[in-house]
Amino acid sequence: MDDKELATGRTEDFIYHDLTVLKHEDKWKRYCRVVANAMSAIPWVGTMFTAGASAHSEKQQGKVNELYEEWLKVHKAKVENLMVALDDVAGRLESVHDDYEERIQSDEYLGLVRRAFRSWDSAETQEKRDYVVNLISNAAASHLCPDDQVRLFNDWLDTYHEIHFKVIRAIYQQPGVTRLGIWRSVSDTVPREDSAEADLFRLLIRDLSTGGVIRQYRETTYDGQFVKKTTKGRSKSSGSGTMESAFEDTKQYQLTDLGSQFVHYTMNQVVKRIASD
Repeated sequence: MDDKELATGRTEDFIYHDLTVLKHEDKWKRYCRVVANAMSAIPWVGTMFTAGASAHSEKQQGKVNELYEEWLKVHKAKVENLMVALDDVAGRLESVHDDYEERIQSDEYLGLVRRAFRSWDSAETQEKRDYVVNLISNAAASHLCPDDQVRLFNDWLDTYHEIHFKVIRAIYQQPGVTRLGIWRSVSDTVPREDSAEADLFRLLIRDLSTGGVIRQYRETTYDGQFVKKTTKGRSKSSGSGTMESAFEDTKQYQLTDLGSQFVHYTMNQVVKRIASD
């Protein structure tokens, strides 16, 4: 068998063997509706099956289209990643208590699955794909927040980038941390105030603050009411001639309650690490 035939055989075997492994896994059988809904949300999956069948037919006729075969190879890695993600979700659902079985098979949850895997497919990093898997797995067996809130968290995963998540993690790990502390959690060097790095950091804090994920620390009363801040008068001579630093070190930041729920639903590894510490 020459190199071309060997390459064709590997791709064809992958299409017809690895993709059909779901037929032989008990957990995939049990949650076939979840898996099917997840796959239905990804446009290229159906094309992949069609392409595999076409390549199989063309090989039998001895005329495999090289461009077609290269397309299949490119998508092989994508399908492998998808299979791992679906296997992860199915495995987590298998460990869920039977009381949630109706929830997992419901149209409402399957709608969340389709929405989540559209985000999974468009995610550009493995980190974000992992967050999507965490979200949809935790949404199956938790009453912490309603489905509308799960969809909001899904929107946040679409909107924010990994660099936003670094800020969220820093605040989760150190409640009350200042902006300088947040910056030093990712870098040992503090840049100039007029630098691109300072501008980016201001943007990240602004994005997450206006998005309702983080806020400056606020005191509350026993019943959860926010206490107004009291400001002392300053003399004009004591005022600074420069604007507040992007890396200010007196104002503390915290996650909002919504932001904390977002962390628990999407960043399991952060929550587990803090708990073990």
